[in-house]
Amino acid sequence: MKISKLLSKERFFSYLRGLGKLRIKLSHSSLLTLSALMLILSVAFIIRLFPLRWEIDPQAGTVQLYLSEFDPYHQYRLTERILRNGFAFWAWSDLDWIDSRSWHPKGVDLLKMSYLGLPLTAALPYSIISSLGVNLRLMDFCAIFPAIMGLLACLMIYFLGKDVGGKPVGLFASLFLALSPSYIQRTQVGFFDDETVGVFALLLFSLLFLRALEKSRPLVSSVKYALASGLVLGYFFSSWGASYFAVGVTLLFVFLSILIKRYSHRLLLSYSLTFGVGLWITTWIPKLTPTYLTSNVIFPVAGIFALLCFCEVFRVLTSSKWRTIFVIVLFVMLVGSFSILWQFGYMRNVAGKFISVVNPLVRGDSPLIESVAEHRISAWGSIYYDFGVGIIFFVASFFFLLRDPNDKYLFLLILGLTSLYFACSMVRLLVLMAPIFSLLASVGIVGILKPFSTLLKETPRISMKKKYGLQPVGKEFSGGAVFLIFLVLMTHFAFPMPKVYKQAWSPVTISAGSLPIAPSEPVREWLDALSWMRSNLEATSVVCSWWDYGYWLTVLGNVTTLADNGTVNRTQIENIGFTFMANETQALQMLELYQAEYILVFTAIDTVGRWIGYGDEGKWMWMARISGKEKAQDRFINDYSFIKKENSWTNESSFGFYNDTQTDLYPQGKWDWNERGMTSTVYKLMAWGKHSWCEKNGVGDPEQLEWDKNNLNIEDIEPEYFEEAYFAGVDSGNNYGNIVPLICLYEINWQKYYSS
Repeated sequence: MKISKLLSKERFFSYLRGLGKLRIKLSHSSLLTLSALMLILSVAFIIRLFPLRWEIDPQAGTVQLYLSEFDPYHQYRLTERILRNGFAFWAWSDLDWIDSRSWHPKGVDLLKMSYLGLPLTAALPYSIISSLGVNLRLMDFCAIFPAIMGLLACLMIYFLGKDVGGKPVGLFASLFLALSPSYIQRTQVGFFDDETVGVFALLLFSLLFLRALEKSRPLVSSVKYALASGLVLGYFFSSWGASYFAVGVTLLFVFLSILIKRYSHRLLLSYSLTFGVGLWITTWIPKLTPTYLTSNVIFPVAGIFALLCFCEVFRVLTSSKWRTIFVIVLFVMLVGSFSILWQFGYMRNVAGKFISVVNPLVRGDSPLIESVAEHRISAWGSIYYDFGVGIIFFVASFFFLLRDPNDKYLFLLILGLTSLYFACSMVRLLVLMAPIFSLLASVGIVGILKPFSTLLKETPRISMKKKYGLQPVGKEFSGGAVFLIFLVLMTHFAFPMPKVYKQAWSPVTISAGSLPIAPSEPVREWLDALSWMRSNLEATSVVCSWWDYGYWLTVLGNVTTLADNGTVNRTQIENIGFTFMANETQALQMLELYQAEYILVFTAIDTVGRWIGYGDEGKWMWMARISGKEKAQDRFINDYSFIKKENSWTNESSFGFYNDTQTDLYPQGKWDWNERGMTSTVYKLMAWGKHSWCEKNGVGDPEQLEWDKNNLNIEDIEPEYFEEAYFAGVDSGNNYGNIVPLICLYEINWQKYYSS
């Protein structure tokens, strides 16, 4: 027994000595590539941490991280619930999560309206580091998580670029994605939203699916890659609505492959396994459920599969007779299937959805969607700002891809053209184009540089001068071309203004006070207001605000709201818009139905008391347009009429007009409220908060002239049934670059309302 132990110890130490002698051999080229990649990944991670500058309290020596924008707080709540109830709570133990705190009073089923890919992904590493004894707030981890995923996406695009065009393409693509302004915005500290994992999933899916199609691989290897791509596609489905883009690109790729006679048995196998596994996973996702398999989106998947099967059978059949019979039978089956699906209503909405994607102007019919800045059509300036002179290389890449349209190049061509169209269609989708642009621009640069680099590597040749004829291009010209491209890239990233640095050097939204500025210190007003609510109100206290601020109120203020930043209940959002645009009596009739106790407005002014359009004074027009969608009928709930259609409004024009007359106080003109506008609830709540600031800071209220014009005075503007609960920014005396944010929380005096 002792001898066997000694032998085992000797074997163990021998193994350790062998590890000590192990040497990793790296070529000079591989070492340079690895060093460059590590440098790019380091830059990618560090630049996404820049917003930490506003989260550090130098006096207390602490770091208090917050999430950016609004939707990330919804993802945070989901992550928190997963950690509290276990990873499988959504699968069987608690299938319904009716949340009445963010959509009071009826609530919404958050599981059936939420993608769980991001919360599940973040909850796993957080639970691991917590079990190791690392004491880290979940909010802090969720704030850092996007920067980590941004780094991983830059690593993933390197491998994809390497497969497509070699190491140079991979390195350029990784560098471009690391410094992409739109992608930095969506992966910097605090932006804990679907895009965080969505872009990574898109790149990983593309890498695995293209590897599954490689004809040089053994069939077993292709099967493994196809299964892996199916798993990633299922993960993509569970993480981001843009998974439809990956599905559409793949379908178009397969269809074009068949058209240009590039069908192969491996294509059928890879496609079948990828979508078979991916769609099976969707049946377990609460937001999608098995009914997703019968949706309009999935019918093209089945159609392409049937087409692939047709190609396989047609390839096997050698007799022209049987081929003719097969084509006739297939045609009859397709017509019959389409007729049945149309009859049962499955196909009738396909055209409408297709037109809404192809023609973004259709979205203008919905003010609710149009009010979100991310849904606007992209302007050329925003596209150029994001991609700059790199667009030249992006366009050049199409020439190099079309020269040899293999599977990878064909897939990239489709990705490039479709992502460009959708990025032009919607500002938000610039982030979807960012990785694809990085790949194609890299292909263009390497393609342009290839002949020059080849000439630089050649040995000098001695040639006789000829009187006529072209002389060979010398090395100095090749070096000049390379240097010129280097200068072009430098102007894109660094000169005349380092826009990448500018994009990253901005605080999270709440630390900027929801203002479009990068202040020298955190804007405290929103944080103070939410802290006051958390300390002084109950979790069941119902606060009405415009839907933008719902997530902040629920998560950071710990109160109940009527709407979050989602669009799951459009009628309720319309009713909130009605509440703000109606007069006080009509607003209270609506607020009574929702059992509201408080109402909040956010307004921003300058140091002379003028509204500047960064708060609700710039959003009330959307309140009017959204609530005006109900203009065709009397607005009523429970058979109680609030306002007759003849007294209703269609848009903001019922409340005043824009006066472009230039004055010393308003050199750009201003909005002139009429009497109806000045008696609206939103105007009274904003104007009274502004007037309070003007009084306490010894500033004359510029609105006094407008009140006089409409035969109104301050008593007419003071809210009758809304009393000040807490005004953040009125007493602080702070201003941020001549901007004063005011968060005005009013308590509803129901006793006075009922007694009157």
